[in-house]
Amino acid sequence: MSVKPTPRMTVDEFLAWGEGRPGRHELLDGEVFAMSPERVRHAETKFAAQLALRAVIRREGLPCQVLPDGMTIRIERTTAFEPDALVRCGPRLDPDTVEVTDPVIVVDVLSPSTRSIDTGAKFAGYFGIPSVMHYLLIDTVKRLAVHHHRRADDVIETRIVSDGVLTFDPPGITVPLAELYDDA
Repeated sequence: MSVKPTPRMTVDEFLAWGEGRPGRHELLDGEVFAMSPERVRHAETKFAAQLALRAVIRREGLPCQVLPDGMTIRIERTTAFEPDALVRCGPRLDPDTVEVTDPVIVVDVLSPSTRSIDTGAKFAGYFGIPSVMHYLLIDTVKRLAVHHHRRADDVIETRIVSDGVLTFDPPGITVPLAELYDDA
């Protein structure tokens, strides 16, 4: 008896497949992966980061949107990820949009099940998108953030922050690290 190979999907097929399907999924090299249930610590940190980014963007009056988890970022033909939060600037997206093509800031909260993908495939994939200037990884256990920033010369700089503020330029905002945690 032969084993039938698992069919590979393109991002377009993945988005059609996922329409109305419960749960969150990501696509890596054509293979669908279900996202694991989250711990409270992860969910609270993700929400705090979304709120902190939204508050500073509103306070600064920037023409940017903060979008929560559930939005898809196409990396290539057969890979698409759903970060925990993202910031994009420009005209507001159509309310029925499921895919964001021009994120400026991408945020992932580290979890045991995704740590290696977040620091590997996602890191490389997100910076393959010209609009991505910042990839922020928030560690809830060590209470620090790893901020990857694309410089004007396309060099990616990494800063590990355990106290103080994070600067995201563009779009020209600063966020105290403490505000990225629910207990701030």
